[in-house]
Formats: sequence, C-alpha cells, structure tokens
Amino acid sequence: MSDRQFNIKKLRASDIVRFKGTNMPLIRLAVPLFLVIVLGFMSAYTVESGNVVVERTLGKVNHEEFGQGLQFKMPLLTVALEFSAKEIVIDINDLQPKAADNLSLRDLDVSVFYRVEADRISELMVKYAASASRGADGIYLPAYGLVVREARSAIYENVSKIDSLQLHKQRDVLQASVLEELQRRLDHSDPGDFQITRVVVRALNTDPSIEAAIRDAVEAEKRLEAKQVQVEIAKKDAEIEIERAKGIAEANRIINSSLTAAYLQHEINTALMRFADNEGSVVVLPANMQGFDLILDGSQLNRKSN
Repeated sequence: MSDRQFNIKKLRASDIVRFKGTNMPLIRLAVPLFLVIVLGFMSAYTVESGNVVVERTLGKVNHEEFGQGLQFKMPLLTVALEFSAKEIVIDINDLQPKAADNLSLRDLDVSVFYRVEADRISELMVKYAASASRGADGIYLPAYGLVVREARSAIYENVSKIDSLQLHKQRDVLQASVLEELQRRLDHSDPGDFQITRVVVRALNTDPSIEAAIRDAVEAEKRLEAKQVQVEIAKKDAEIEIERAKGIAEANRIINSSLTAAYLQHEINTALMRFADNEGSVVVLPANMQGFDLILDGSQLNRKSN
C-alpha cells in the first residue's frame, strides 16, 4: 500500500471520529425529546360530543367520567374507553312470539331506543362488563346486551297478551306496553340509570293462515256493518210509514167528525134534485126500500104512504 492511500484512509477515519464527537450531544438530546413527543401523543385523547370516557389503570376503573374535549391519561398504563351517552337504537329482528290464542307470528321486527345516564356509565361498565358492545365506529354501547335480553323478554310477554287477529289493530298498544314493561324491568335492577325513550314495531307479519282469518274477519265485519245499516234504514222506513198512517188516520178522523146526518141528508137531496132536472134519467131504488132510510127520513115516507 502506498503512503498516499494510507494517509487518505487515516484522514477519513479521523474525520468520522471528529464528526461523532461533534454531534453526540445533539443525538443525546433528540432521543429523549422524541420519546417525550411520543408519550405526549399517547397520553392525549379527545372525547366527542355526547360521549364520555371511562379510564382503567392497571385493571382499576376510575369512576369519574370524562366529557367532551381534550383529555389526558397516563401513557401505556391507562386505557381510555369511550362510551356513548346519546340515544342508542337496538334493532331486534326475526322474532316469532306466540300470541294470546297460541298462534305464532311469522316475523316481528322491533326497534328499542334507550339512553344511559352519563354519570353512571362507569358503574354499569363494571357491573355489566360482558354486556357492553362496541359499535362500528369504535364507540362502546353501555349495557347493550342487558337491554337486548330484557327487551326480547318484554316483547314476548306482551305479545302473549293479545290475540293474533288483533295485533295489527293494537300495534300502538303493543309498543306502549313493551316500553312500560322494559322500563319497569330496568328500574328494578338499576333504578334511574336507564331511560327507554321509544319502542317501534317496524314489521308485524302473521302466519298465512292467520292473515286469511284476518281477511275473513274483516269481510265479515264489513258485511255486518252493511246489515246494520240496512236495519237502520228499514227502521227509518217503518217510522216513516207509521207517521204516514198516523197522518191518514188523523185526516179520516177529522173528515168523519164533519160528516153529520144533516150534512149527508143535504148532499143526498142535492143529488136527487140534479136527477130530477135531468130528463130521461132513471133512478133505481130497491124494491124493499132497504137502505132508503139513508136517503130520506123514514118517518116522512110512512106518512106519505098513509
């Protein structure tokens, strides 16, 4: 190796040593700074409006809920679980409960809306740890499984109180009774923690045989209503005929009261005078004079004959 090549290698080695010595303090400062930044990002988190965060440190749950905004936790040691304190909807589908007449529905879909008090979410998280469900957005739904189970039970219980033929007409009654029963069940186990805001029956499909029976019942009801209308019409027609007959009877009574014997005799005399004035007219009288006393006074006829 030549002297020149040896000097170049020696120079490069010395330059490297000098570079390391010059930048060592900067490297020593950058590493802790980088760790501080990483830990800072790991300790900070934000909470969306309408949600709360429950912190768990080394398995211990902090029962103070943290609301919306920027919050901080212990990095690596503390886990922040974000729960929804807004209205939550549960869709319960494809139920086949039995009605009061022991007939099963083909399909029943119900939506239940509920809320949990924000300052009670940490307690419910501990009490119903296996019941919390995580939504598609990563937000936890408090006691979701508990509400689902109680809602299904309340639905089955209240459907069993109504006949299958009446369920379509009493949908509002069913919704109100399920809401009341579900609220009662939750208040019994956790008073004031849950609020059932709405219950909506989205679909109610009965068995085909029940649907046919419903159609027959509706048609029979319509026929009955038509018959009742016809009966009412017949009653009104009879009342009209009765009033007409009463009017005729009253008119006859008035006419009969005005037909006195003197008036009838006057009319008969007037008729006889018209016969007498008309030459060639013939008046036929009974041979035995039967009924002649209606025309002339019988006492006068007897005197003329004598």
